[in-house]
Amino acid sequence: MRHTSSRRAFLSRSLGTLATAALAQETAAPEPVVDIHQHTHYRQRKDEHLLAHQRAMGVTTTILLPAGTPMTRPSTHEGKSNGLAAECWGNESCMQLAQAHPGAYLWGANEVTDLDTAPTEIEKWLKLGACIIAEQKFDVQCDSAHSQKLYELAAAYQVPILLHFQNETYNRGYERFHTMLAKHPKTTFIGHAQTFWGNIDKLHEPKNLYPKGKITPGGLTDRYLADYPNMFADMSAGSGLNALTRDEAHTTAFFQRHQDKILYGSDCTDHFGRGPGCQGAQTIAMIRKLAPGKTVERKILFENARKLFKIA
Repeated sequence: MRHTSSRRAFLSRSLGTLATAALAQETAAPEPVVDIHQHTHYRQRKDEHLLAHQRAMGVTTTILLPAGTPMTRPSTHEGKSNGLAAECWGNESCMQLAQAHPGAYLWGANEVTDLDTAPTEIEKWLKLGACIIAEQKFDVQCDSAHSQKLYELAAAYQVPILLHFQNETYNRGYERFHTMLAKHPKTTFIGHAQTFWGNIDKLHEPKNLYPKGKITPGGLTDRYLADYPNMFADMSAGSGLNALTRDEAHTTAFFQRHQDKILYGSDCTDHFGRGPGCQGAQTIAMIRKLAPGKTVERKILFENARKLFKIA
């Protein structure tokens, strides 16, 4: 009788312990993820769909990158590239959404690069709390005098500046960008888009925006990340996912080499945050799959952005 009672007590305690452990696992806070690259009204996506998308991906902090003022001039391709060529909204929209969700959302400041008023306009938003100058996506030379004024502004306010590099379209002259990295050592630069990611390959053909196949290490981007402490990489968009998936063995080695320089971003227009239509979720999955260990994975998905943007 005593034996049966003791056995029942033991089983009760064991089941209670298992139930407590299961509950703790279910309620444990998810590992934090920072998405450094999102937009408001991206391809007419409503704010509530953006919020749901980020939650579904498991993102805990999102940085919203505004477009510049819509206008007709060569640097906006006579207006065709207004809204970052994706119908994205500007500074006010990003600030308002971030302020409505403190802690979960941060925001950037932006303006058309070659406007004489661009530094003053961007500085206004930096003073209000913007944490980055981005997304600089205009048809200018990457070493233009107007561009350099913004690089100097980023250094003065100790915020990064993110540039969209696309051959013969945005921030031209990537092969000369090392001169800017050397000339502006106090400016933190974040590279993004087709030309940036194509140039992880030493044999990259500039006109091929989404190259496939094996990668030969030592391309311009590989060298910039290795040689300049102020150069960082934004893993976002189809160009970033393409770079991840085209040569998985190279990706693991690339992550190992540049583990302190790579930042997760989604730049994803999807509404749901999951499934084959969500490039942002696919990129998170590939980072987790190909990172050479948990420490590197956490750096890319959280720690590097936490340090760069001083996230608590």
